[in-house]
Amino acid sequence: MPKGKGKGPQGKRISLKAAKNSMRVLFNGRRRLELSKMGIAVFPKVLLQLADVEEIDLSRNMIRKIPNIIEKFQNLIWLDLHSNQIDELPPEIGTLRNLTFLNLCNNKLTTKGLPEELTHLKNLRTLNLGLNCLESIPTTLGALKELIELGLFDNSLTIIPKSVKKLPKIERMNVKRNPLPEFAEEEEPIDTIKRLESLYLVEKKDLCESCLLTCQGERDELHKLENMTPVPPEKPNFTSLTTPNSTAIDNQEEWRIK
Repeated sequence: MPKGKGKGPQGKRISLKAAKNSMRVLFNGRRRLELSKMGIAVFPKVLLQLADVEEIDLSRNMIRKIPNIIEKFQNLIWLDLHSNQIDELPPEIGTLRNLTFLNLCNNKLTTKGLPEELTHLKNLRTLNLGLNCLESIPTTLGALKELIELGLFDNSLTIIPKSVKKLPKIERMNVKRNPLPEFAEEEEPIDTIKRLESLYLVEKKDLCESCLLTCQGERDELHKLENMTPVPPEKPNFTSLTTPNSTAIDNQEEWRIK
């Protein structure tokens, strides 16, 4: 058997020097490791030497597993893992009690891949689970009382638990493109302009006075309708939970939650 056959992608190995060079200090003083689009397939253990950072961006890589050593990053406030190959989270994710932002959009997460310990993230304000393989979400997510933004778009959800719907601080919940009965597409608005099924052309001289007056009245009504400007129905706007199309495209920068 050829060497390496049957194994997943090896990906790029990140040295400590490369990791240090990826460090950025933000305007608010936080330190962020920017490792997006680096071809990483395995969570770099070398990052343990920089475990005191507040933010990590590992988006747009090939990572399949988040190891239990994630618990070493106790200062983490912001974690972006979108557009990888992650199918489950370790229970240790629940130890990151300072986390306020977690982006898991565009992965391969299933319902079983969401550990119960996720509900220990009591300070979490933004959680993006869009573009995954979720058929349901745990009712225990209702324990995330500080949650303001929740992305659930492009999954296979048929129900949203009441505990999640009634989160006390929730402001934006994106559930687009799920087979949810309560969010079924509305019927097309009824067209107020009557469509003609048959049209007969005659000259005015061939009409009696009564018929001519009737035709003129209907013509005037039609002109009024034509001059009316239809008002498009309002659509919900998810400015902070920007969503891509259902098909993932790697270079769409707007996917990332700002």
